[in-house]
Amino acid sequence: MGVVLRNLQKVVPLRRARLRRDVDTLRHILGIQKFDLGVICVDNRRIQQINSVYRKKDAPTDVLSFPFHEDLRPGKLPCPLHRDELNLGDIFLGVEFVMKQCQEESLDLHGALTAVTAHGICHLLGYRHETEEEWTEMLQRERYILTEYNRLTGRRLEPLMKRPGPDT
Repeated sequence: MGVVLRNLQKVVPLRRARLRRDVDTLRHILGIQKFDLGVICVDNRRIQQINSVYRKKDAPTDVLSFPFHEDLRPGKLPCPLHRDELNLGDIFLGVEFVMKQCQEESLDLHGALTAVTAHGICHLLGYRHETEEEWTEMLQRERYILTEYNRLTGRRLEPLMKRPGPDT
């Protein structure tokens, strides 16, 4: 199975081949290669629209995840009954939003997109961060994923998660 990577924005120059390699590495770490995954790169206008419709938050954000399998327990892989259920879902990356964060915090854009994608995949796998306990569990999972990613690639990525607040 594979990754569908779409770049629907023109604001930020994006190296899709690198992002695809990074997503494939994340999938390998998590053992989810047999599942399809959609990664859609969008600008602030589009991510704000999606955020407004689905989360009732009228603001751009870094990532929105739409799991194919609902109500997964964190860390449990889906058990599809049919071949057409070998899908994790879709992740929308707010590339323009992430670029602005990178400029403010002096971060590498592609590294940040990889960390944000790892966050999105965690959501597809049932992780949430609505409570302090859930936040801690998800942060631990992201740290594990990025530690393995760093070991395999020689890079030094860290989770970009912020503590939960009223707007997260």
